[in-house]
Amino acid sequence: MFIDSHCHINFPELEKNLQSVLQNMQDKKITNALCISVELDSFPSVLALAENHSHIFASVGVHPDYEDIKEPTKDNLVELSNHKKVVAIGETGLDYFRLQGNLSWQRDRFRTHIQAANTASLPLIIHTRQAQKDTIAIMKEEGANNVGGVMHCFTESYEMAKEALDLGFYISFSGIVTFKNAEELRQTAKKIPLDRILIETDSPYLAPVPNRGKLNEPANVVYVAEKIAELHQIPVEQVGEQTSKNFFNLFTKCQCN
Repeated sequence: MFIDSHCHINFPELEKNLQSVLQNMQDKKITNALCISVELDSFPSVLALAENHSHIFASVGVHPDYEDIKEPTKDNLVELSNHKKVVAIGETGLDYFRLQGNLSWQRDRFRTHIQAANTASLPLIIHTRQAQKDTIAIMKEEGANNVGGVMHCFTESYEMAKEALDLGFYISFSGIVTFKNAEELRQTAKKIPLDRILIETDSPYLAPVPNRGKLNEPANVVYVAEKIAELHQIPVEQVGEQTSKNFFNLFTKCQCN
């Protein structure tokens, strides 16, 4: 049993072959997936997938890379999160890799999401890239530790992971952990306690080895689990069982559906 804790199966590349994507999940024993919102205009497509499939859950949020789009307010996010299938706020966070210049708007958006999560009592899904100091600082200032969450598709330092763990967050690894040039990330993954790890695909992107370069889908999360099992020197079944338990411990609203 495995759970893909972060995917975008509403994106056109996967949505057009949805039945195949869902069948492949079943064949690989992927019992659940969390479909992640990246902007409010496309949120209805995320929610529709969750409404139509009992094993799919949804989040609501606006990705930090999206400029010049409908800006979320705290009230927007809280209202949309009231739906029974919406189990988290995000993805949100900071990305200083893709965007340059005055990114105060990005930090303001991140704060809005944390405030909404605290009001809604839902965990956060956080994207961070080359913004370690500011990400942790804002998490602390806005009380992200009150609700916890996950550092999704983690690629930063172990030191940052430790700070996030101390705030009650989980660390999620994607197919990147299987890449040949990701040795530093693998060393970080070794140090994270298994009861604080989630696994994900971030599909349709970042397909793991042996499918690197191909279209990614939730069924491939098993390869991430296999790499975590190798790093922790435990059976892959144990990784599947523990990370699934972690998923439901974090996203407690899933248990009410």
